[in-house]
Amino acid sequence: MTFAPKPIFSYKKFWAQRFGVAPFLPMSRAEMETLGWDSCDVILVTGDAYIDHPSFGMALIGRLLEAQGFRVGVISQPDWRSAEDFRRLGRPNLYFGVTAGNMDSMVNHYTSERRIRSDDAYTPGGVAGKRPDRAATLYAQRAKEAFSGVPVVLGSIEASLRRIAHYDYWSDTVRRSILADSKADILLYGNAERALVELTQRMARGEAIRDIRDLRGTAFMVARGWKPDASWQENDLTALPDEARIVRFHPHSAAQDATLSREKTVLRLPSYEAVKADPVLYAHASRILHLESNPGNARALKQAHGEREVWLNPPPLPLSTAEMDGVYDLPYARAPHPSYGAARIPAWEMIRFSISIMRGCFGGCTFCSITEHEGRIIQSRSEASILREIAEIRDKTPGFTGIISDLGGPTANLYRLACRDKSVEAACRRLSCIYPGICPRLETSHAPLIQLYRKARALPGVKKVLIGSGLRYDLAVRSPDYVKELAAHHVGGYLKIAPEHTEPEPLAKMMKPGIATYDAFKHLFERASKAAGKEQYLIPYFIAAHPGASDKDMLHLALWLKANGFRLDQVQTFLPTPMALATTMWHSRRNPLKRVSRAGEIVETARFGRQRRLHKAFLRYHDPENWPLLREALKTMGRADLIGNGKRHLVPAFQPAGTGLFHAPSRRGPGKACLRKVRRH
Repeated sequence: MTFAPKPIFSYKKFWAQRFGVAPFLPMSRAEMETLGWDSCDVILVTGDAYIDHPSFGMALIGRLLEAQGFRVGVISQPDWRSAEDFRRLGRPNLYFGVTAGNMDSMVNHYTSERRIRSDDAYTPGGVAGKRPDRAATLYAQRAKEAFSGVPVVLGSIEASLRRIAHYDYWSDTVRRSILADSKADILLYGNAERALVELTQRMARGEAIRDIRDLRGTAFMVARGWKPDASWQENDLTALPDEARIVRFHPHSAAQDATLSREKTVLRLPSYEAVKADPVLYAHASRILHLESNPGNARALKQAHGEREVWLNPPPLPLSTAEMDGVYDLPYARAPHPSYGAARIPAWEMIRFSISIMRGCFGGCTFCSITEHEGRIIQSRSEASILREIAEIRDKTPGFTGIISDLGGPTANLYRLACRDKSVEAACRRLSCIYPGICPRLETSHAPLIQLYRKARALPGVKKVLIGSGLRYDLAVRSPDYVKELAAHHVGGYLKIAPEHTEPEPLAKMMKPGIATYDAFKHLFERASKAAGKEQYLIPYFIAAHPGASDKDMLHLALWLKANGFRLDQVQTFLPTPMALATTMWHSRRNPLKRVSRAGEIVETARFGRQRRLHKAFLRYHDPENWPLLREALKTMGRADLIGNGKRHLVPAFQPAGTGLFHAPSRRGPGKACLRKVRRH
């Protein structure tokens, strides 16, 4: 199957291009008047502070729409308690574009133990409470109230990962598609530039949003039984494969029944009501959704919600390198909006000297949302575009000291990696290109990345280029020259990598390589660091309470940490985010990596209470606060031999005064798992 999408910068520009480029997209009527505007064509509503930088999705799409000739205004962190703040820029001519921000609002608000966070990195001053829970839903509702009849377009990660019925950790229930609750007219999921540009151009030409039903990467609600035209056929997958009379769906091949055309076939998922009542059907629907994620062969999906249904068109087609360059070369101010004054915005401080060089991830880690949102096909910028951005940071960003903090993306070392055969890539239905092993068709050469690093650090005024994004070490071991380059020039003493666990069972549920691969990378890295005359260390990340991890698995991980001299200061406890495959395991206790059936594999999970605390305690075996819980568990597990005061013991027999007191965890709701710091001893 081949596609020839229209390049996003090839459309005729809208008449309002005559107003030129705004120094910042306006956030007030006074700014609009200064620009000579009487109205905005599109108003973007976001839960983040407005930072005009391509690392912030709202700024990126705002500048992209401006480049198409549209007047774009921004309503940042509005007061959601009424519709009044949504009227501050007037009525938009085309639509409101609504996003919760760069982060899911629930992940932003709560820890993985449902405790309320005390700060918000995307708010001036780091102040918490400037956005509501489920921000995208509330913003869409208020925008509808503010101006009756104005369409609302949902986008970004919060909406993207809630496009169908999904398990919600914060309420411990299955919730409806966000389209049903928000009343939005359309949802753009994934990297939405292509759909956004076409949608806006067509609306500007007078097409009603309710009639735009053919855009890839979009979801919308329709009446039961709706289809684009009479030629479309439906494949009913509402029953489990072993309970259905006829099943045409095959998970590992693009082949299908000859009577069905993939381009005009919609797969019917089990309804919202069915997956809410039956966790096994939920797992079945989740498996279908993930297997229908390759833009080269994915079919449309639909899911009934009462008398209506959510229709999902196939995923968006990736941007070409030229299109990626065009998006990142737009005239960003590369600074927070002046209205914030000197207020410190932590997220801006973190990324202002970093550069995104690619998008997407073909790793397929089950606990991660990157693949569900950005797709498996890597989209890379050109070397020239990246070097231009480094020069722009050097010349225009206040406070630059010559250090680029990151050249990365979702993963640091996937730049320009892709399937060698595009026809195979278009037909492939694997959930990962590198698990259970690296696909022989995958290009794994790091030569383009090595060349980019060398050119970047050779730029005048650049003293050092660090790599801050996480590393796929299973790919890095295929390129010893890359490891040498990395260790010699791009590590600031510590390098983040994520083995996540040491034991085969939880690693299989994560779709992560075995710990032997970590050992191989560690050997290469330490040898390269020594050759460069540097003392450098790996920071390995691990997850507690992941689906499939037993108490015994966590004990073995703790013993590995102790044997290798690691003490984790902060640890990550598994957080079930919407739509992730590991979340499906958490909720359903079934394994969606295999065909789902009622008699299929049961995935045990430390869900709540004592066992979840125990799994976290194993990662912090050295903390006296955890010793009473660990002693009790070790005795129950028949491993009292690990209690004592010798080097071979995991926890001591004595208890320091004032430690080990039990504090009941709060039940107020979870969020983003905290970052972990590791120190050697």
